[in-house]
Amino acid sequence: MYVDPPAPKPKERDETPPASTAGPLENPPRAWEFNPDYQRLVVAWNTVLPQLETLRTALDKAYGLARSPQTWDAPVGERYVQDIREWRTRLAVYRHSVLTSISDEAADTPRWIPTTANAPHAFP
Repeated sequence: MYVDPPAPKPKERDETPPASTAGPLENPPRAWEFNPDYQRLVVAWNTVLPQLETLRTALDKAYGLARSPQTWDAPVGERYVQDIREWRTRLAVYRHSVLTSISDEAADTPRWIPTTANAPHAFP
């Protein structure tokens, strides 16, 4: 079984941009915005996770029913149980790869980016 990687964190209500570390020579002061690319990763995670959970729940239910001795009364039933077990394994690997891909991309994407919007300009 795989453990889900860390999810990208959505912007919190009271979260503020990073403090400017530039000295007094920075003119105009830097303005920040929450990175739209990072926000897309948050949305992707929140969209994909429930769908993967729905698939996992459906396969777990089918697997539980297939393993029940009341479901199959013939040796051929074991073949179906093995097929469902393989589907569950493939789904677990797929889930891990999709969530890891989103998590890795979020780790490499800055949460805040500098912007020129709403920053003071020399000429109106």
